[in-house]
Amino acid sequence: MSTKKYTPRLADKYKNEVVPALVKKFSYDTAMQAPKLEKICLNRGVNGAVTDKKLVDIALDELTTISGQKAVATMSKKDISNFKLRKNMPIGARVTLRGVKMYEFLDRFIAVALPRVRDFKGVNEKAFDGRGNYTLGVTEQIIFPEIDIDKVNKITGLDITFVTTANTDEEAYELLKELGMPFKNAAKTSSN
Repeated sequence: MSTKKYTPRLADKYKNEVVPALVKKFSYDTAMQAPKLEKICLNRGVNGAVTDKKLVDIALDELTTISGQKAVATMSKKDISNFKLRKNMPIGARVTLRGVKMYEFLDRFIAVALPRVRDFKGVNEKAFDGRGNYTLGVTEQIIFPEIDIDKVNKITGLDITFVTTANTDEEAYELLKELGMPFKNAAKTSSN
């Protein structure tokens, strides 16, 4: 009885298509120099969390549902009296995805969630941080099919950060583009 280990579709695509394309484009000496996706971080601040503790629980549930992995609460780092904020109060939710869950989330995000965005024309290609990481803001959590729209009491957004091993933004851009990220001006930049 042979048991074949499950690998996500995008992980196979990365190994078989993306790495050779990156090696060719940037003329690396070995395939090991090609940048790879390290992790995906989902982060969400909760407006009104100071007055209503249930909002943080709702955010945690939604992030857990979206990512398929248990989300944790983010705590405030210091006291801010104007906001009635005390140190170590829950003010948001976050989850970090790696490995199989990371590739599964990326696949669902590109294939299902992004096309559900209203008037979608592609994601901004200028949101790189200079070190090869890419951050994307999602304005409505209801673009994810896992979220039941009837149970949502407030439409909120979240930040998604794609952390790569790329040294430059150009390498990270090519990596994400090869993985299928629909950038706005992908057609223009590839013809240059």
